Amino acid sequence: YYFISILPLPPPYAKIPLTTTKGTHAMTKILFVCHGNICRSPMAEFILKDLVRKAGCAAEVRIASAATSREELGSPIYPPAQRQLRSHGVPFDDHRARQMTRADYDAYDLLIGMDSRNLANMRRICGGDPDGKLQLLLHYTGQTHDVADPWYTDDFDAAWRDIESGCRALLAQLKK
Repeated sequence: YYFISILPLPPPYAKIPLTTTKGTHAMTKILFVCHGNICRSPMAEFILKDLVRKAGCAAEVRIASAATSREELGSPIYPPAQRQLRSHGVPFDDHRARQMTRADYDAYDLLIGMDSRNLANMRRICGGDPDGKLQLLLHYTGQTHDVADPWYTDDFDAAWRDIESGCRALLAQLKK
């Protein structure tokens, strides 16, 4: 089952532009989070890394991913997710799943979950969200549905479409 929040989501976190008002570069740190850190969050990590590289702003953004659970710690990206990345020409490295920690809240500007359950677990791990850093990926697209977990749906094409759309919208927001 999925946790559905009845609370409205805050607007996209817009306090972290890629450039400051003085034109100097600011480092924006983004952590993508899903349940196991082997499908959706690493796909988002490498899709956004590819997009910022192509946009010429890779040096201004640090991007990583993590899990809310301990189930897949140390595991590589799930092979069907690797195939999706390869089929779209998105490079990736020898990523290994790790679990999100409370310290990540202080270390990152944005912590972006793939679904409502991830977001609830992120809030639990972080002890809340006093700085408004926790978001759902598709919130940046204006959509309200979750990125379905392809581990269960086996629909990596749908996950790709949602994640890529979310990453493009996030990049557009950051460039404002």
